[in-house]
Amino acid sequence: MGTENMSKSAKKHLEHVRNYMAKAIHQYNMIVPDDKILVAVSGGKDSLVMLEGLVALQQFGDIRFELEGIHIQVSDVPYQIDELWLNELAGQLGIKIHTVQIEAGLERRGKKAPCFVCSWHRRKALFTFAKSHGFNSVALGHHMDDAVETLIINMTYHANVSSLPGKLSMFDGALFLIRPLILLTDADTMAYAKIKQYPPLKNECPYEDKTRRTTARQLIKNMEVIHSKAKQNLFNSLQHIDNEYLP
Repeated sequence: MGTENMSKSAKKHLEHVRNYMAKAIHQYNMIVPDDKILVAVSGGKDSLVMLEGLVALQQFGDIRFELEGIHIQVSDVPYQIDELWLNELAGQLGIKIHTVQIEAGLERRGKKAPCFVCSWHRRKALFTFAKSHGFNSVALGHHMDDAVETLIINMTYHANVSSLPGKLSMFDGALFLIRPLILLTDADTMAYAKIKQYPPLKNECPYEDKTRRTTARQLIKNMEVIHSKAKQNLFNSLQHIDNEYLP
């Protein structure tokens, strides 16, 4: 959907999302000149929003960097995207998207959660591809909701105060993980996707609603009943830790 037929409010929201991506990239120093960035494109709304935003930044920003995408297909998980549409989008954006096929081995996972096993194999394939093709950064589509949910999960299940950093050094600095959507919410990316009319997934993951993350998401919603800014405040608290007042 081109911007010429959009309402002023729709155009304003697209600008809001891209501005907050630029703000996050600057705040966390995610991108430096001559970076070669591999964008993880699952085909879900968040990764598509991130991809479009990074392409716009590459075209109109003041930092020169290379950009390519990657979609990892997991053969034993029935999650499926519209690959034809994704390739058409890539052509419109002028970006190359690689496709890598893997098997997660879910039948051999034992007591491990399917989401954990699938995610581990996808990350392994992602890092292997990035390192072997000369990329120094990998962009992931996690947003603020993901970060706050991870905080709740880690505190509740692992007795650890940690979350998803905007930029993370991996393998002794050989590779960086960046999260350009970290200052945006799920509602922000959902509205963006609706405006751009992204197609639905052909097949959704059957394990998606059976995770600890779903429980954490509901807990955060309950907190927002108590205080409307609970999610934002939980996220901000990660940058305001008073060690002096901790046990």
